[in-house]
Amino acid sequence: MDAQKVPATVITGFLGAGKTTLIRNLLATANGKRIALIINEFGDLGVDGDVLAGCGDETCTEDDIVELTNGCICCTVADDFIPTITKLMESDRRPDHIVIETSGLALPQPLVNAFNWPDIREQVTVDGVITVVDCAAIADGRFAHDHHAVQVQREEDENLDHESPLEELFEDQIACADMIILNKTDLVNAEAIAKAEHEVGHATERRVKIIQAGVDKVPGADVLLGLGVGSEADLEARKSHHEMHHADGHEHDHDEFESFVVEMGPVRDAASLMGELEAVIGEHDILRLKGFVDVEGKPMRQVVQAVGKRIDHYFDRDWQPQEARASRLVVIGLHDMDEAAIRAALSRSFQ
Repeated sequence: MDAQKVPATVITGFLGAGKTTLIRNLLATANGKRIALIINEFGDLGVDGDVLAGCGDETCTEDDIVELTNGCICCTVADDFIPTITKLMESDRRPDHIVIETSGLALPQPLVNAFNWPDIREQVTVDGVITVVDCAAIADGRFAHDHHAVQVQREEDENLDHESPLEELFEDQIACADMIILNKTDLVNAEAIAKAEHEVGHATERRVKIIQAGVDKVPGADVLLGLGVGSEADLEARKSHHEMHHADGHEHDHDEFESFVVEMGPVRDAASLMGELEAVIGEHDILRLKGFVDVEGKPMRQVVQAVGKRIDHYFDRDWQPQEARASRLVVIGLHDMDEAAIRAALSRSFQ
């Protein structure tokens, strides 16, 4: 990798795998290295950017964080990503390292390919692609790597959807990785971890380092940065389903997913609310729920991050004098989720 270029790390992973937590720890352990952070959100509320803002202090100030909320970054490379990188390179605060958190729905391959564009290839290179994987989800059998076998099973049952966008996306993110963070290993036993390592390792033909992580075992900047791969020069080994669809003349879209924001008032009992949210998630098969909650009597706002029925929540900072206290949640699910019913259920949870 050219030492004169600014290195960029792409962090990808499925919804709720733990990308934001990983980046928080990366910023906290950067040891003075100036980090520019680009966040590609899916949804209308900048939750991830607000959670990360300021957590790196001088390492990554709020001015160093750029949110791209106009859609999947792999579809808006020319309109959003290239101008953002160009602006960073022209800034008086030129970064030592760029970290890009992709949406959980994003394909990393087109993003990596963007580093070959003439406008940026002389200035920036991909230090490495890091894919965060939810070990507990794999242990639950939520992703299958043998698509032929899955398709056969689905075709035998006429009541099942024969499409498999979630599995394809999962495989594409593994195929593009230079390092895989097997996250949430603290939620499963050793046998499940070994099985997940085996399945993930066999989802790519390249030699990829797999690192275990959990609540008390999160890798920092010394592990995540400085891989020196130059991933943009190795795209032939990172083929995705997306590229095959394009080769067949299909258009790429995210019609399988939808998101909306629910705004509510304060809640009296935060503990009871988590139980209510778990019930709503289970009843309506919500893929991802994230946002902030206004808890009565608390000077700090509460962050809520849920994937499936697993909910993480914590108080991150005081409400600021200039901001209106409110509860706001982003709901992400498949295209056929019942938005009206979910809104009504969430409203009841806050009563």
